[in-house]
Amino acid sequence: MSSDRNERAAAYWPRSRLAAIDRMLKPRSIAVVGATPRGGYGGRLLGAVLRAKDRVRVYPVNPNYPEIMGMKAWASVAALPEAPDLVGVVVPHRQVLPVLEECRRKGAGAAVIISAGFAERGNDAGNEMQSRLAEFARESGLHFTGPNCLGIANVRDDIWPTASSRTLGGLTGHVGLVCQSGATAFGPFLLRAVDSGIGLSCIVSTGNEVDLDFTDFARYLVDDPGTRVIAGFVEGFKDVTKLVAVAELAAERGKPIVLIKIGRSECGAQAARSHTAALTGVDANHDALFRQYGIIRVQGYEDLLEVSHLLASHRRPARPGIAVVSHSGGISSLTADLLGQAGLTLPPLSEHARGGIKAILGDFGWAANPADVTGFAHSDSFPAIMDCMIEEPAVGTLVVASAGTGDQVEQVVRLRDRSEKGIAFFWTTSRGDTKTLPRLKASGIPIFYSPEKLATGLKSLFDYHAWRERWLAAGAPALPEPTAEQERRLESARGAGRTVLSEAEAKRLLAAWGVPVTREIAAATAPAAVEAAAKLGYPVALKIDSPDILHKTEARAVRLGLKSAPEVAAACDEVMANARAYRADARIEGVLVQEMVAGGVETIVGIQYDPQVGPMLLFGTGGVMVEVYNDVALRRCPVTRSGALEMIAEVRGAKLLRGFRGEPPADIDALADALERASYLAVHAAGTLAELDVNPLVVLPAGQGVKAVDALAVLALPR
Repeated sequence: MSSDRNERAAAYWPRSRLAAIDRMLKPRSIAVVGATPRGGYGGRLLGAVLRAKDRVRVYPVNPNYPEIMGMKAWASVAALPEAPDLVGVVVPHRQVLPVLEECRRKGAGAAVIISAGFAERGNDAGNEMQSRLAEFARESGLHFTGPNCLGIANVRDDIWPTASSRTLGGLTGHVGLVCQSGATAFGPFLLRAVDSGIGLSCIVSTGNEVDLDFTDFARYLVDDPGTRVIAGFVEGFKDVTKLVAVAELAAERGKPIVLIKIGRSECGAQAARSHTAALTGVDANHDALFRQYGIIRVQGYEDLLEVSHLLASHRRPARPGIAVVSHSGGISSLTADLLGQAGLTLPPLSEHARGGIKAILGDFGWAANPADVTGFAHSDSFPAIMDCMIEEPAVGTLVVASAGTGDQVEQVVRLRDRSEKGIAFFWTTSRGDTKTLPRLKASGIPIFYSPEKLATGLKSLFDYHAWRERWLAAGAPALPEPTAEQERRLESARGAGRTVLSEAEAKRLLAAWGVPVTREIAAATAPAAVEAAAKLGYPVALKIDSPDILHKTEARAVRLGLKSAPEVAAACDEVMANARAYRADARIEGVLVQEMVAGGVETIVGIQYDPQVGPMLLFGTGGVMVEVYNDVALRRCPVTRSGALEMIAEVRGAKLLRGFRGEPPADIDALADALERASYLAVHAAGTLAELDVNPLVVLPAGQGVKAVDALAVLALPR
């Protein structure tokens, strides 16, 4: 681990925080405050905990009962004979804080707060109570999950401090599940895990996340040897820098994070004042963040479980090739088609493999990839067929698309046990099968029930390992400290006394961070504009110089390719008249006379500050059509040079940069350097800038660099 990451991790997750989670998930003693002999949350929590009473000391706490469920009931936490490792709190919301105070005095290890009635109520009283709870968490050192959660489960050790009545029935695995929604964790996920035969190492519901949140439990699971994949269901993140930190730690350890992040709608997003804000909704920023840090985002319950299970059971594929074998030509063809659409590779079989399969099939089926082996899929010859395919040098994963009849399941399991390569099963018959499907589930081989989900899973597997290789090779971005000149430029921007900088001011900001800008001279009158043009050399461009006119083309306040003094003088008068007609109250400083930049490719570079994700860098095809095509790439700042190059490659219009229809290749190295520098500006200017839009940034032919031709900077409103 790099020293910077080590320091960040130690700051976010001191030993006491992780130790509290350890006592929470591996308790030797549990107190249930609010336990009752009846049903309800208190009764269900106690009943669930009592299933582990042979291994865990259990203390029902309720002053109204001498005994509950055959156990002595205690009047208070203070009266207990020991400080419990974990306290389950199921009391009315006004009693939660006094109970926690008592737990602190007793020296309890951690708490699970089932009680609801806090900020989720959406009123001032609930918000105020949650604020008091948060203050207690900061000051006390007693860590808890919740409130408004359903509890947790150490599935591996069969300890279930949860108010849910459901369990996995002894089904364990290597996926740790962390959900903000308890009803989702112990409802759809738990039920589907049981139905699919997918085991879990633990289940955690975090509720309102007043203290411990998703990233805290994910950090704990990074160190857990029994967890290979961290799966999550989240609505939002309190601190994205913590998410980035835990994602980096997980990547170093090779533990994928698979997430459902709900809230894809952009309703209520702030109105855009520049192209960048118009192009980047909140969800687009989350998508970009997840891709940047190797977090796998999926859509539904089955996707989360199936993709996580695949990643937990498969090593990094040794080869990118996939082989598909089925008893049906139609099934194998559709499967291959969907794998191909996902960008996966099905390499053709060698003569040796084809010959081996043909010798078995004779005149039936076809010996290819995908392979239709007809009824031989249910015969004693099937292992030999699978061997021919999985032993191909270009193949790293074998997909069996079939119904599991006869000895097929056992044959596939034996192959899995003796092969270093991955195997996945596409189940083609009823999910209600009770003869062979249970045996396949018990084997731990990843099972998919549609070719679409199979393709999604395998794509996630290959993409994650490819991303991790690149990420490990690139290393962390090295963010330099701002220079004295850069600090002066930021101070000047803050002192501008308005929310929008002029184009010239925005370019001076860019230039301070080393992003090349056009040569230009400000002019207040037509004669001054003519003099400026003579100094710059013809041809020139002329634009209105006003912080109040954000998009000059719309105001008809731009003239290009001016070749003489009369043209410049006339253009100056026209541009100023058009600007006043467009907006009568605009502050007009005059015009900018600029060098003409020709012979390059127009791109856009933008900076935006997302309230959850932080500083975001945008790159895309530029010019006035950028909002039409929306051909952009996004990254959280800062970016590495390799990250900048990935952004460039991600954009469909990048083919123009590589040379198109006889045009010379553009200076991609200079473009990557400009993106990297702009990302530093984004981080350094946080709190000063709200948006920055460079459109176009012209990328000149290779060796000639880039130039920011136009720029718009919107300042952050003071808080």
